[in-house]
Amino acid sequence: MKMPMIMDLYAELGKLTMLHGRTPQMSGADRAGTAAELGAYRDGALFASKFAGLGAWERHPNGEELVQIVEGAASLDIVTADGSETVEVRAGMLIVVPANAWHRFRSPNGIAMITATPRPSEHVRLDVDDPRAIEPPRG
Repeated sequence: MKMPMIMDLYAELGKLTMLHGRTPQMSGADRAGTAAELGAYRDGALFASKFAGLGAWERHPNGEELVQIVEGAASLDIVTADGSETVEVRAGMLIVVPANAWHRFRSPNGIAMITATPRPSEHVRLDVDDPRAIEPPRG
């Protein structure tokens, strides 16, 4: 029988550094120490991250992403087949991002979050209003 995975989310977030001035173009090396993979979960992984600025557009074609805002606030930009919208989110909120929906977070003052993210993930690492114009090739 497999043992349960138990972790202290605040302790895990405490290990991270807040990344100020995040941009979609930043490399993994630029973001080092500001995000961490906490462990495997279903067909993906649990992640923690802390940043202020603009995240890259991303989508998860194989499943919904669960996002828990732990600290701070942000604007969540989301683009689905039904259109696009921006939703204000803050600490204490839980978001279920639909499968295959492009989304990004904009947080000028900083946010800390935990995600259950399915794999694979696709990214558009440009600051564009609509990622569908620059979608990466599938396959």
